Formats: sequence, C-alpha cells, structure tokens
Amino acid sequence: MKKRLIGVASTLAIALGGTLAIGAPAQAATPAIMITKAYYNSPGSDTGSNTSLNAEYVRLTNKRTSTINLKSWTLRDKSNHVYTFSSNFNLKAGASVVIHTGKGTNTGSNRYWGRAPYVWNNTGDTAYLRNSAGAAIDSCSWGSSGSYTNC
Repeated sequence: MKKRLIGVASTLAIALGGTLAIGAPAQAATPAIMITKAYYNSPGSDTGSNTSLNAEYVRLTNKRTSTINLKSWTLRDKSNHVYTFSSNFNLKAGASVVIHTGKGTNTGSNRYWGRAPYVWNNTGDTAYLRNSAGAAIDSCSWGSSGSYTNC
C-alpha cells in the first residue's frame, strides 16, 4: 500500500509539473501609450528652419480602449531634452499625437516642443516616455541609418 501511494504521488507530481511546464510564458504587457514612430532626420538639409525642425517628430499612440490624460507625462532623449505635457491632454482610445521639435499651434493631434535646435540625433538616439509619476512607459531606439523608425 505504501509503495502504491508513493507511486500515485509521483505520478500526480509529474502530471502537475508537466501541466505547468507547457503553460505559455508570460508576455510583457503592451504599454498604454506607445512610441509608434520617430522621424529623427527631417527631409532635406538640416537648415534649422522651423519647417525643418517640425519635420523632426515623435508619434505617440494610445493602445487602450479608453481615453488617457497625458498631463505631466514626459518625452525625452538620451541628452535629457524634455518635452512635458504641461496641462490636461486627453488622448482618445486608438488616437495618436505627434510631438514636433519646432514651433506651432498645439492641436488635438499635433503638439510643438518650441525648440530652436534639433532634439533627435541622426547618428542614433533613444526616445523615452514616462508617465506623470515618472515611471518608464515606453522607449524607442535607432541607429545611424535612415531617417525614421517605426517603433
């Protein structure tokens, strides 16, 4: 009887272990707001004109099914140039907002950093997105080739 109980226990342990072993690995959750594109090398010569500066941008997309307020969220580069959503900015579910480097009039789908120098390095850089509590939400990196990257 004792041998039979040990055998049943061993079989049960192997069965449970086998069941646990074939479970799917945990996947990282998709961030609520994702960096979906970085256009780091504006078309043409880098003249420093506002048109050229605004052709350099990062696009953020809401991947959730509800609106998210980006107030106090930040977008930054490796050199710690920081864009802050300084007031309430509600990004609807599935919607995107583009943060341009230069100057312009903010709208629901376009925001302007108001910088005179370029932010994103053509030779490689990383865009970092943090929420209002300062927690890292997403990042996107690129090297020295091309003009933009889809993240």
